[in-house]
Amino acid sequence: MDAEHWDRFGTLHTRVEQELAKALQQHHRIGLSEYRALARLAEAEDGELRMQELADLIGLNQSSVSRLASRLEASGLTRRDLCPNDRRGVYSVITEEGRDMQEKARPTYDGALRTALDTAAEDGHLAPLVDMLRS
Repeated sequence: MDAEHWDRFGTLHTRVEQELAKALQQHHRIGLSEYRALARLAEAEDGELRMQELADLIGLNQSSVSRLASRLEASGLTRRDLCPNDRRGVYSVITEEGRDMQEKARPTYDGALRTALDTAAEDGHLAPLVDMLRS
């Protein structure tokens, strides 16, 4: 029974992630990981997080978050900063342009999430999971 529930959860997760990614790319030309990184940075104290902390918050490994940070920097949405106490510590810091992008993309993300969950709620196998998420 656990495997069946887990498989349904995986199906729901995949469908929602695909809709979120499609909407963000179509309307804002950013990927889902980019949006999530900007959202986490925007809500962080001083708009900055250590790279490893950012990786943990958005579910990426160190190598992937490093590539993500490079893309965000190249777009002017973030910048890197060194930790003053530990020169090995690297922070990702959101820029004003990054805050603007995240704020503009937030309604798209929220709308796509709502639509994806509404659609999944029409599927008899996924409806109980959607109900649980929304309660």
